[in-house]
Amino acid sequence: MKSKWTPLHETPEPLEANDVAIVTGGTIVWLVLFLGQLPFYGWYADHGHAWWIWCCAAGAALGGVGILYVRRRRDAIRRAAASRDGHGDEGGGAPLAG
Repeated sequence: MKSKWTPLHETPEPLEANDVAIVTGGTIVWLVLFLGQLPFYGWYADHGHAWWIWCCAAGAALGGVGILYVRRRRDAIRRAAASRDGHGDEGGGAPLAG
């Protein structure tokens, strides 16, 4: 007897997305928000909201780390695919998503 929580079909493979573009876009949004609020720092500080500016700065900084991470991940996936296809580690080959 199957449980009512048993899936009726196989779980699909995860979709590949352009992670570098997604993380870069998010980082740009945080950076624009930071730069847009920076001229009004005095007003934010007077009203106790200066943390909004620093939250955006932290988002931009962490996004920078995220960009480095997803670029290295993308390159590692490409190298693994190239070695699996028998091309070795030539650095060439067809690019994957990203």
